[in-house]
Order: sequence, then structure tokens, then C-alpha cells
Amino acid sequence: MFGFRIGDRAVYPAHGVAEIVGIESREVSGNQETFYLLRLVDTDRRILVPLSKMHKVGLRQVIPSEEVPRVFGVLRSKPGRIPRQNWNRRYRGYIEKLKSGSVYDVAEVMRDLYLMRYEKPLSTGERRLLDTARELLVKEIAVSTSGAAAEVEKEIEAIFPPPPPPENSADQPVRPTALQEG
Repeated sequence: MFGFRIGDRAVYPAHGVAEIVGIESREVSGNQETFYLLRLVDTDRRILVPLSKMHKVGLRQVIPSEEVPRVFGVLRSKPGRIPRQNWNRRYRGYIEKLKSGSVYDVAEVMRDLYLMRYEKPLSTGERRLLDTARELLVKEIAVSTSGAAAEVEKEIEAIFPPPPPPENSADQPVRPTALQEG
């Protein structure tokens, strides 16, 4: 079983990179329990995770920098056939992947949602999931490589350029008709 030390960085699924700022014991329901005290890097929010449940909640080490090219490989890969499900079922599947804690699952969610937005506009929930997946991935890769989040974002944007604007008559210039010209 892997243990963290104060000062280590870890990934808390669906929340992102956190620093271990303490290890403390507390009494819970009459039992002594030891906890990791985490501080989320991007929000300073603090979370207690029982050592006995760290694997169950998916607390894990930040990926080593050698794994980053593999994550970018997932982003560049063609997804398997995406089933034609309603947005609610897709959304639940994506949530489960984000909660899994796997950086590769997060990369798949991000890739699939980025590619889906080329086909059709994303629902509000799907846009939020895309933003969450992007934030989680950018933060972990930046910490893993000791790089800047802005550089990681640029690299991701190079893989997924913005989709073309929707063809909407409201966006098209109005051409004068013969009646308007006279």
C-alpha cells in the first residue's frame, strides 16, 4: 500500500491535484482514525481523507512526466464508436469516468466531448463536464511536468481547434433586396 508524506502531491478524483498538508488522527464514532489533510492546489479547499479509504476514493499519485505523452496520445486518438445515447446517459457515463480517478479516463472524456462539439452544440451539462475534464487534465499535466498550465492549455488547443461557428441566419450579413435598394 502506497503512503503519502506531508508535502507530496496527490490527485483526488473529480477535484484535481492536492497537496498533503497534514496527517492527523481523530476520533470518529468512538474509533481512532488517521486522515490525510489535503489542500486542493487551485482552490485552497481542504479535504480530509481517511487512510483506510484512500484507495476506495481513488486518491493516487500524480502521473510521472514519462506518462504525459501517453495522455496526449489518448487525446489524439480516434475514439471507439461513440454510442448514440441521449445526453443524460452520456453525461452519467462521463461523470463515472471523472470519478474513477484515472487520468486516461479524464482524457477520454475530454477528447470525446471536444470531438462531439464539432458535430453538434454541447448541452450545458456537457460543456461543464468538458471544462472540468480540461481543468483536471491541465492541472495534473502541469504539476507532472513542472510546467505552466497556460502551456499545457496551448498544447491541448493545438489538438482541438475551436469548432466552426454555427450556421445561423442571424450571423449572416443581411443583403439588400431589390425593394430595399430603391
